[in-house]
Amino acid sequence: MSTNDYWTIALAIGAVAAVVVVILLVLLLQSIARIRGSVGGLLEIAGGVAANTSNIPQLEATAPVLALIVEEAVVQDGYMNALTDGYGDAA
Repeated sequence: MSTNDYWTIALAIGAVAAVVVVILLVLLLQSIARIRGSVGGLLEIAGGVAANTSNIPQLEATAPVLALIVEEAVVQDGYMNALTDGYGDAA
């Protein structure tokens, strides 16, 4: 083999390597574009989630109110029992 043959082989290998690098760069740029699109969508969704969860701290006030409702329900049940005691007894 002559020196020109070695140069031709080296240039061919370099050209193949360059083509592979270009293909990989194109794939990388496509992936980056998809990631940017996904991040944009996530930012919109994150705003919605933040709006939906902003009222969660107010739920801390729910437990004491529920206890009052249960107490009142027991009182009302007692009243209803007192009103209906003996109702329907056919004597």
